[in-house]
Formats: sequence, structure tokens, C-alpha cells
Amino acid sequence: MAVREIVKLGDETLRMKAKEVTEFDSHLGVLIDDMFDTMFKADGVGLAAPQVGILRRVCVVSVDGGITKYELVNPVIVKASGTQRGAEGCLSCPGKSGVVVRPKKLTVQAQNRYGETKLYKVDGFTAVAFSHEMDHLDGVLFIDKVISEDD
Repeated sequence: MAVREIVKLGDETLRMKAKEVTEFDSHLGVLIDDMFDTMFKADGVGLAAPQVGILRRVCVVSVDGGITKYELVNPVIVKASGTQRGAEGCLSCPGKSGVVVRPKKLTVQAQNRYGETKLYKVDGFTAVAFSHEMDHLDGVLFIDKVISEDD
């Protein structure tokens, strides 16, 4: 396990669409472990593979300091409901923050490092983190979705 360098705003990798994962091998497991290590070292709650320069549909989330760890490979939103507004930042956009509207509840289907399909029903801040990280897989950054406080 290792801490990887986080790609910063301006790097073209952040604006590219990540490719589907088709090989569930030890390299994927190492990537996921490294992503968790990198995220925790940076005091983040989520990290997507493009943020460490890897264009694969992989992201990790933990909003409780590692007690609950989600590994999302090839994630797809099955259902989204409600809305919530909140301030967001991003490890790839240091010093930037803004209010973003996200779904209040999400149902997400994803695979784990072994290729097993999982269904996650999340809400609140966890839904924000899932949505934020999944946007990275399509080259979308939170700064693209910032609204003004008066909207």
C-alpha cells in the first residue's frame, strides 16, 4: 500500500471519461488500497481513480474515518431522489469550495475489487460523496456544478 500523488486542477486527466474496469486482479486491489491510503493521508472522504492519474471507473468513499469503506468499481446510479445543498471541496481543487446541489438519496450498483456486484443505498453526506466521486469518472468536477447561495 502506498500514497499516490493527487492530480490537481489543470491536469487534462481530470476532464477525461474513465474506462470500464474489465480485469479484476491483484493490480485492481493494489489501486483500491492505495486510493484509500491516499484519501486518508489527504484528509478526504472520497477519491476517484482519475484523481491519481488512472482513467478507470473506480472510486473509494469513507465518510467516517475508515469505519465504513466503500469501493466502487464501474458504479452506476440506479435511483436518485430528493435534493440537498451543501458546501463542497475537492482534493484535486485545493483552496476552492462552493455550494452544490446533489441527490439526497442514492441507490448505486457497483462491483468490488473481486468483481462481485453490490447494491448500496446511501443518503445524506454519503450520497454527496458518492455523487461527487462518480462525477470524476465522467470528467466532471464539483466546480462545474457550483451554484450561488441565492439560487
